[in-house]
Amino acid sequence: MKKQVCSSVFLLLCVLFLFLGAEAQTCNPSGKIRGKNPPPGQCNQENDSDCCKDGKWYTTYKCSPPVSSHTKATLTLNSFAAGGDGGAPSECDNQYHSDDKPVVALSTGWFNHKKRCLKYINIYGNGKSVRAKVVDECDSTMGCDSDHDYQPPCPNYIVDASKAVWKALGVPESDWGDMDIYWSDTD
Repeated sequence: MKKQVCSSVFLLLCVLFLFLGAEAQTCNPSGKIRGKNPPPGQCNQENDSDCCKDGKWYTTYKCSPPVSSHTKATLTLNSFAAGGDGGAPSECDNQYHSDDKPVVALSTGWFNHKKRCLKYINIYGNGKSVRAKVVDECDSTMGCDSDHDYQPPCPNYIVDASKAVWKALGVPESDWGDMDIYWSDTD
């Protein structure tokens, strides 16, 4: 009987360990890229965007932290309009989008090979929430080239949002730039 109880407890601990291990998945860096200075006038710093620096190493990711009903992220400011600091047209529909519409780009792992394209997410911050459409990827795997407006790779925990998202969250314009938020998929 003792042996059977010990076996059952051991089996239970193994299952629990496997379950907790799956829940606590981490996202490790996938590599680094070496920055180079952009050609003159080629890095749009409209929303205080960073430009790559020659010789600096930038970490890349193919993954993002696990998504939940309350996924922690950093909200950043991006222009999705033609000529804006977002660079090329949006990945989901090859179009530019008005900054007056609540649209976002998600870090590579959360973008999930376009599986969230043109779907909506809920963003919670500053005591308010807003529903925004996913139109682009904030590339965590590449950067420092013309396709990425000579900006570094995106960190793996970013929701890059239009001005409309910041306005809907009631954030004073002087505080736009980056802010801790939570987000979730909509039903």
